[in-house]
Amino acid sequence: MKSQKKVQRIKITKDGPLIVTGGVLLGQDNIKIGADGEPLCWEKGPSYPHRDTYSLCRCGASKTKPFCDGSHVEIGFDGTETASREAYLAGAEKTCGPGLDLTWSGELCAMARFCHRGEQAWGYAERSDDPAARKEAIDEACACPSGSLVAWDKETGQAIEPDLDPSIGLIENPKEGISGPIWVKGRIPVESADGFEYEPRNRVTLCRCGKSENKPFCDGTHDSIKFRSGT
Repeated sequence: MKSQKKVQRIKITKDGPLIVTGGVLLGQDNIKIGADGEPLCWEKGPSYPHRDTYSLCRCGASKTKPFCDGSHVEIGFDGTETASREAYLAGAEKTCGPGLDLTWSGELCAMARFCHRGEQAWGYAERSDDPAARKEAIDEACACPSGSLVAWDKETGQAIEPDLDPSIGLIENPKEGISGPIWVKGRIPVESADGFEYEPRNRVTLCRCGKSENKPFCDGTHDSIKFRSGT
């Protein structure tokens, strides 16, 4: 008898944690900083023991981070989802270049800053008839964990996406001592507390500091408050 494939899903609970089902792999992704002080690349951190189901803290107060310990009840966490339910492109700005286009959503920016590596991605896009500049624009866009920044092929009109297996990464910036968001990869469905399913995307970042004003998504607030997960 063939075993059934597990359905992977993230369910947001009202004023509570994220319930992850389907045996989604969980690990840590570290931002490596280059000599110029800007993000250089991603480095894999430790992985967590495999679980079929687990609850991830999104209030920022759990003493057992990244997992929920019920602290959201004690602190009266308001996890109201305020993010737009429109598709990504409906609210994205567009920069057109000769070799490729870039779209960007400020509301979804997780402040990973890979788009500031070397020249900013938009500058490379404007010179994307040069193969080297085109490659840099694509590399910077594909390093964006939130999918806020996306490169688009000029000829096909298709998004140029990194190859990401379905998994979850907890973003850490060891050099700055700041913990970033929950990086959801590979089009894992994210369901709201009221049953709405957000647009499936190859990469999104969900808030885990509890302070985003664009919940359930990260808006970069962890950076300004210097959030530390303590994991």
